[in-house]
Amino acid sequence: MKNDWKKDRIGSAVRGENPMVLSRMRGGFAVIGDTQFLPGYCLLLPLRQAADLNDLEVRERSNYLLDMSLLGEAIQSVCSCSRINYSIYGNSDPFLHAHVFPRYEREPEERRPMPVWQYPRTMWTDDQYQYSDEKHGEMRKQMTEELQRIMKAVY
Repeated sequence: MKNDWKKDRIGSAVRGENPMVLSRMRGGFAVIGDTQFLPGYCLLLPLRQAADLNDLEVRERSNYLLDMSLLGEAIQSVCSCSRINYSIYGNSDPFLHAHVFPRYEREPEERRPMPVWQYPRTMWTDDQYQYSDEKHGEMRKQMTEELQRIMKAVY
């Protein structure tokens, strides 16, 4: 099936089958988010299955957290957002993944100080906000290039 990779996002990234992967990093896979109501939203998946951050060895954990910040740096550079929000929960999906959200001054004033999870459910599910190469492909290409540049400078 077309979206079988979604059943195992980490395994499909390891196998090269996850179409959302921007880049493999030292500590994880940078992937573009399924939804783009905040353009540039990405996630960081670990290189191996882990329930949470503390399941990683200390070096893996350090690499993962550094990579999360590098992904945020790439998003901020390409998307010219006002700030980046980072979050790791694991409550809905039972595997480690970090959300990296760009935040914009153009967001409604009442939403700006609030966590993105307080946006209406429709923002997460409506087709108009779902990632597509047609709408988001150029931004994705730029983020991948910027991420590669940053990794080359840091590693």
